[in-house]
Amino acid sequence: MNNVYIYNDTFLSLLNLIDYLILHHIKPYQIKNSQYQSTLLDNVVHLAIEEKDIAGKIVREMGSYSLQQMYYVFLSNVEAKELILYYFYLNGLKYYRDIFKYRNLKCVDKVLKIAKLVQNECHKYKGFVRFKEFNNHVLYAEIEPSSDCLEILSIHFKRRLKNEYWIIKDVRRNLLSLYDKKEFHIVDGTTFSLDNILESREEEKIENLWKAFYQTIGIKERKNDTCRRNFMPKKYWKYMLEVKSEL
Repeated sequence: MNNVYIYNDTFLSLLNLIDYLILHHIKPYQIKNSQYQSTLLDNVVHLAIEEKDIAGKIVREMGSYSLQQMYYVFLSNVEAKELILYYFYLNGLKYYRDIFKYRNLKCVDKVLKIAKLVQNECHKYKGFVRFKEFNNHVLYAEIEPSSDCLEILSIHFKRRLKNEYWIIKDVRRNLLSLYDKKEFHIVDGTTFSLDNILESREEEKIENLWKAFYQTIGIKERKNDTCRRNFMPKKYWKYMLEVKSEL
């Protein structure tokens, strides 16, 4: 039977599970979150593991940069990300802070490549998120990222829009980040309804002004669609007011 080890969907839970498997010399066939749909060949294993300061342990032994890169991999949508992190941590306990000198190791190379893709997507969304205002002065935006970057964006907009109420919805995962001018809370979209929230009467005017501004600053003779797609890939256009009509 193929042993599939299950963690409870959080980054720290995954790290604690990986640490436990390595300390007990267990080589997993797969590591999956609680949403995993098992097959007849799988032996699903739920371990009762005592939570410990695993993040602190990784920082002490491998450095804060390693923990950061591991977190970005966790946020990715890569199918085997848990196993990649398992082998990266396994080698990290061997090479410690020198782990990134061993780029020839597949797990190290994959961690760096995946983390960079996630970082790039999160960075782009910081500039491509478009808010609209509701009647109760709540700002609302929708995103559909490949990676699970809602928390990183929430931290960013908590600083940028700290004096506003706002909601960011991850449409792909049906998650909502709700900010109350103090803290943000990420909740399941099925537990929070937006049906009774209407757009502000001024919103259409603001949207038209923004469209007019975008069209005005563009120089028709210097239009370069290839260059524009390089800086603003089409995957982001769906929720960007100024260009979604061009899809």
